[in-house]
Amino acid sequence: MTTLFIDADACPVKEEAYKVARRYALPVKVVANAFLMVPNEPLIERVIVDAGPDIADDWIAERAAVGDVVVTNDIPLADRSLKAGAQVLSPSGRVFTPDSIGSALAGRAIGEHLRSLGEITSGPKPFGPADRSRFLQELDAAVHRAKKAKLLKPPPRP
Repeated sequence: MTTLFIDADACPVKEEAYKVARRYALPVKVVANAFLMVPNEPLIERVIVDAGPDIADDWIAERAAVGDVVVTNDIPLADRSLKAGAQVLSPSGRVFTPDSIGSALAGRAIGEHLRSLGEITSGPKPFGPADRSRFLQELDAAVHRAKKAKLLKPPPRP
């Protein structure tokens, strides 16, 4: 079954993700390193991991697989999830693919380098209604791609 993993710290589209998950009866793992309120529903599970850099990312990356969907703004987590075969998108609806992740990683590295030199970078654009709408549309498409990938996944070798 397709599982929806949400990198929940600072994720502005959790409610939208729950809405799509309900429509398709998908299990949802809401992963954070602090307590977050989640709906009390059988398919939605709050996963609280230890505090520390990348611990939530590691938890998701170790479990995401072909046929799953990961929602994250974290580009290294997106890369790891893609390598595991998952569908990946950001809360703004940006779809990460094997073809696009390299430029995303490079852009992130350039930004980090500039900041280490003392440059002031602009940061992310403000999140708006168009981002929320694009996310809903792209999440729906990602679920369809994930389900198709799961069906086409070759059986494990004995």
